[in-house]
Parts: sequence; structure tokens; C-alpha cells
Amino acid sequence: MFFRRKQQNRRLGRDYVLDVRLRSSQVKAARSRFMGISAAVLFGLAAVIFIAWRVGGWALDTLAYENPAFNLTSLEIQTDGVISTEQLRQWAKVKVGDNLLALDLAQVKKNLETLPWIQSVSVERILPHHLRLRISEREPIAQVNIHRQRPTGEWQQLAFQTDFEGWLMLPLTQQQRGVPINPAAEQLPVITGIKLNDPQPGRRLDSTQARAALNLVSIFDHSQMAGFMELKKVDASAPDVLTVTTGQGGEITFGMSDVDQQIRRWHDIQEMGQRMGKAIHTLDLGVTNNIPAQWVDASSVPPVPPKLPKPWRSKKKHV
Repeated sequence: MFFRRKQQNRRLGRDYVLDVRLRSSQVKAARSRFMGISAAVLFGLAAVIFIAWRVGGWALDTLAYENPAFNLTSLEIQTDGVISTEQLRQWAKVKVGDNLLALDLAQVKKNLETLPWIQSVSVERILPHHLRLRISEREPIAQVNIHRQRPTGEWQQLAFQTDFEGWLMLPLTQQQRGVPINPAAEQLPVITGIKLNDPQPGRRLDSTQARAALNLVSIFDHSQMAGFMELKKVDASAPDVLTVTTGQGGEITFGMSDVDQQIRRWHDIQEMGQRMGKAIHTLDLGVTNNIPAQWVDASSVPPVPPKLPKPWRSKKKHV
């Protein structure tokens, strides 16, 4: 009874504890091996891709972009305007001997379409040696005179040309043209009274008065009146009317709408005046009924040589 062993708590008296360190080291070793293998695989894959890319680039350069079998030997340029072929080639920055596959067609198109004289460009690559450019030029129909002050304080006048859409452009020089200048045939009516903020070639006239004046000039050029009268000036300073001065000294007032109908009325009145031996001095076509007109004797008006109305587009090609 005196030597009976005292009972102890089994949780405090354990003699053996499970050792998990061996299992943890095995997991770490397996994880290290997996990461090493993964890194080796990724490195090998990257090396294969890099080598394939370099070999592919070399093959593409050798077989295509630097292959003389695809060098440009024939450059065809078609245009519906007056710009010379050589000038268009210089602006396109394309020359014989360039590799046709390495040529950036979008850049060639951009080089030309950023010029104010050119409306649109079509670029066609015809393998193995041919490149075709089809160019649509802007056709000037009117002139706008701009007065600018130089840094010295002097004023200078710049004459901008504009097409039907109102894009401003400087007149082409003789060196830029493929046909000689004909001052009599290419004399344009002057539009005045337009407010311009910092006019530059390639900018557009977007005011209501400017659009109405250009519309009037365009319709007149393709009407029967173009064979009897010559537009000298279109005053667009008034907000509701356009005042036209003709080469024969007449002054015609137009409303802003139904310009084609007003020009037909002008033609009818002109023919009536010819039968009476009279010429129009002033005419207000903005009035629909009882159109006011002033007449002068036809003998006091300088004659106009007969001429045909302009076609909508004079097609010309340079190859």
C-alpha cells in the first residue's frame, strides 16, 4: 500500500512524439524538383520560340523582303487631274527598285492623301514587279483671297483655291503640273465676305455662307448660263443672300436655297432680254414673284465668247 505507484496524466507523460520533419523535407524536395523542371521547360520553350522567330525573320527577309525577284520595275500612275506623274511619284515616295513586298501600301496612300490637292488614292500591288496608283484630284472651282500681316508689319495677299467641298489649296506651280497653265480657261470666280480663322492649305471652309457660295458656283458651271455669262465674284458677306458680279458688269442677287431653280429663271430672263436687245444690269432672284430687274442696252455690254459648260469631271490619265 505504501509502495503503490502514483498515477500520472497520460497526456503529460508521453514518451513518443511523431516526427513529421522527414515528411516535410520530402515535400520541399519534390517542390524544388518541380520548380526546376518547370523553369527548364519554360527556358527551353522560350529558346525554341526565339530561335524560330529569328529563323523565320531571316527566311522572310531572304525569300521575300530582300529578294530581288520582287523588286519594283513598273510603276503605273493614273490621275483624273493635272498633276504630273513625276510629281505624284515624288510625293508617294516610291521608286523603281524598291521591294514590292516590303513596301508599306498604307504609308504610300497616306503620303498622297495628306496633300490638299488630292482627294483619294487607291494603291494596288501586282506581284511580282508592278505597282498601280489611282489618284482622284480635287478640282478647284473658286478662289479665296486672304490678307495676312507679315512679321515686318506689311500685308500680303494669298490666293487660295477651293474645291466644291471647301478644301483650301494653293495653286499648283508649272513644275507640279503635267499640262501647261491656261489662264483664260482656268480663271476662277473669287468668293469674298467669308470669315476665316487661321486659313491653311488642307483646311476646310465650313461656314454656311461659304458652303452656299460654293454650291452656287458649282451649279452655275454645269448650267446653260455658263455659255452666256462669266462669274467674276460672289459676295457672301450677307447672311441671307449671295450677290454675284458677272464679267459683263451685271449684279445678280440669289437666295440661299433652290439655287438651281433661280439659275433657270436667270436663263429665261436672259433669253428674253436678248430678244429685246437688252442686257441685265441688276436682278434679284431671291424674290419669287415679280422679279425686279434693271436693263441696259445690249450694245454697251462686252460680248462673251461662246463656251460649253464644264463637265462634272474631266478624266485624264498619266501612265
